[in-house]
Order: sequence, then C-alpha cells, then structure tokens
Amino acid sequence: MPLLLAETSFLEVRPGLIFWTLVTFVLAALVLRRVAWGPIVARVDEREKTIQAAIDAAKHERAEAEKLLGEQKAAIAQARREAGEMVRKNAEDVERLRADLLAKARAQAEELKADAKRSIEDEKAKAVAEVKGVVADLAIQIAEKLLGENLDADKQRKLAQQYLDSLGRPSSTRPS
Repeated sequence: MPLLLAETSFLEVRPGLIFWTLVTFVLAALVLRRVAWGPIVARVDEREKTIQAAIDAAKHERAEAEKLLGEQKAAIAQARREAGEMVRKNAEDVERLRADLLAKARAQAEELKADAKRSIEDEKAKAVAEVKGVVADLAIQIAEKLLGENLDADKQRKLAQQYLDSLGRPSSTRPS
C-alpha cells in the first residue's frame, strides 16, 4: 500500500473523495454551528454589551467629572472674589481706623493745646494779680513817703484796688 499512496498525485481529480470531503465539511459546519457557534456568538454579544456599558459609564463619568470641574472652577472663582472683597474691606477698615486714630490724636492735641492756653491764662491772671498787689503796696509806700503820714491800711488797699481796676478798663471809661 505504500506504493499506492506514492502513486497518487494532488492534481488528480477524484469525485468520491470530493463528495465525502464536502459531506464531512457540511456536517462539521452544522455541528460547529449548533455546538460552538451559538456560545461563541453569545460570548461576543455579551462582550460587546459589556464594552458598550463600560463606554457609556465612562461617558457618564466624564460628563460628571466635567460638571464637577465646572463647579470647582466656579467655587474657586467665588473664593477669589470673596478673598478680594475681604482684602478690600480690610483695607477700608484699616484706613477708617487710621483716620479715626488721626482724628482722635488731633482732638487730643487740640484739647492739650486748649488746656495749656487755659493754664497760661490762669498763670497770667495770677501773675497780673500778684503784680497788682505788689504795685499797690509800692504805691502806698511811695505815697506814705511823699505825704509823710500813714494812711489806714484798709483804705489804702481799697484805693489802690480801685485804681488798678480802672487801669484794666478801656481808656474812655477811666476816671480822670
């Protein structure tokens, strides 16, 4: 038999072999279609549905991420606006406080100035009164020496005080 196999060629047409090859192919295709093709197609369909679900989920997650990103950007912009507003308000508060402190310092300086003027006027008045008293005593002493007699001390003081008071008045009301 090995000789028979060696004598056959691939180019030789044999109708019986062709028939049985076609029958075997058709039977194998039918069996594979029933047994293997259904599960393979079902797996491919299932895989396609899984992939489509993953794509849909990814699209949904991307849309959600873009929405959250937009919200985050809006929140950041709002926070920046609020921070700017806070900085502006703080600057206004600082300026207002500075102006208040400056006004208080000026008022206090004016008050101190007024107190100093009052104190100076009081001291001036005391000094004038003291000078008037000294002048009155000197005038009495001079008058005593000129007149050569002692005048009553109360009368002298009263006369000197009247004269000094007339010195403080305008010239039109001064007695002659």
